[in-house]
Amino acid sequence: MGSAAATPVLPASGPPGLPLLGHLLAFGRDPLAFLAQLRDDHGDFARWSLGPRRSLFISRPEHIAEFLGAVERTFEMVDLSWMLRQVAGESVVLSRGADWQRKRSLVQPAVRPRQVREYAATMVECGIAHADRWRDDQRIDVLDEMTALTQRIVLRTLFGSDLGDQGRVLAAAMAMAQQKIGAELRSVSQFLPGWVRTPARRRLLKAVATIDAEVNQLIADRLAGTGPAPGDDLLTRLFEARDEQGCPLSPKEVRDEAVTFWAAGHETTSTALTWTWYLLSRSPEARGRLTEELARVLGGRPPVFDDYERLDWTRQVVKEALRLYPPVWVLPATARQGATLAGAPVPVGTTVWCSPWTTHRDPRWFPDPEAFRPQRWDPDAQPAVPEHAWFPFGGGQRACLGARFAMVEATLLLATLAQRFHLHLDPDEPVPRPGLLLQPAERLQATLRML
Repeated sequence: MGSAAATPVLPASGPPGLPLLGHLLAFGRDPLAFLAQLRDDHGDFARWSLGPRRSLFISRPEHIAEFLGAVERTFEMVDLSWMLRQVAGESVVLSRGADWQRKRSLVQPAVRPRQVREYAATMVECGIAHADRWRDDQRIDVLDEMTALTQRIVLRTLFGSDLGDQGRVLAAAMAMAQQKIGAELRSVSQFLPGWVRTPARRRLLKAVATIDAEVNQLIADRLAGTGPAPGDDLLTRLFEARDEQGCPLSPKEVRDEAVTFWAAGHETTSTALTWTWYLLSRSPEARGRLTEELARVLGGRPPVFDDYERLDWTRQVVKEALRLYPPVWVLPATARQGATLAGAPVPVGTTVWCSPWTTHRDPRWFPDPEAFRPQRWDPDAQPAVPEHAWFPFGGGQRACLGARFAMVEATLLLATLAQRFHLHLDPDEPVPRPGLLLQPAERLQATLRML
């Protein structure tokens, strides 16, 4: 192992690595298997290195809770990708310190429960319109269909309209950007300085230029009063937000938050729904209970926001899908002065990693962890799941602001579509591909069966 990785980090062991590269090649080949192997071979604290980055991998829920709770105090978020910053700018996801606190206070009200209630009708309306286009025995690409649906929802909730051709241009550019970011996260190019323009980075910058042109025009039109009238959309809320000094977000800050919400607000949900359909297709019993609950609770009508709490099994299905296939599969942060874990100091500059993927599939917290069992999430289930053994939306102050939006959206969309159709997926076992999000490596094809 290189000298940086050999520096003691807690009483932790780790596998030998290559000079300079550390464990980058093994991590790049199969990040999920590599992290699981770290846990299995080296315990709850495993020392490793990602290139020159001295790292510590943690696996126990109580350590994860301590770690995530200390972000913004003794740990700071990692800039994993130059590409990601080109897309998200200085949004609340990537900002730090006082700037992060200010932006969080401005953005958070836009996704509070009362606002999510107002967006629920749009979610269901878009789900019904999408299902109206489906036909019995039709063949579909599941991720493409879920992406198109959640894109429409994010456009409606963010900008107040579908945007027509402009929305399609934005969607294509965003898809290109997310693809390139995911690829760079698995390669040595993540360590290259920003001025190095690889072919992938040039393609990303072209996509970002399109995103900027379209979103900045929407913002300019709204400011000039020539775009869609301000309404109950997120863009309006971002313009209306004021900090403690009464200052609004600048147009550039509105752009960064809008683009980040676009990316985080649809891709994570479409990914989660894709895995959910796969798991239901493999579990006739779980699908049967879902059909029964929808008939009993909804009686053939579309769901509304108040049904979210009534659809117990539907929510349990979504939670179990998020356990097995968390879209955000790894969370890193770097130690500052004074950082500790489990009572031991963590050297400044050490990157601490935790992974929903590995913790969610740890047999200590989830018996028979590979099995799809939504009943794990029954409030009376035993043994109870430890706190932070399930954390698909992160935790601490940096927990995903849109977690409530995402859970309501996934649950209501699943209920809306599953009332009318079953998706019978092809029998091939999908391989998860970790990039910016955890998505299937190959396309998941399904045949629609009308109920």
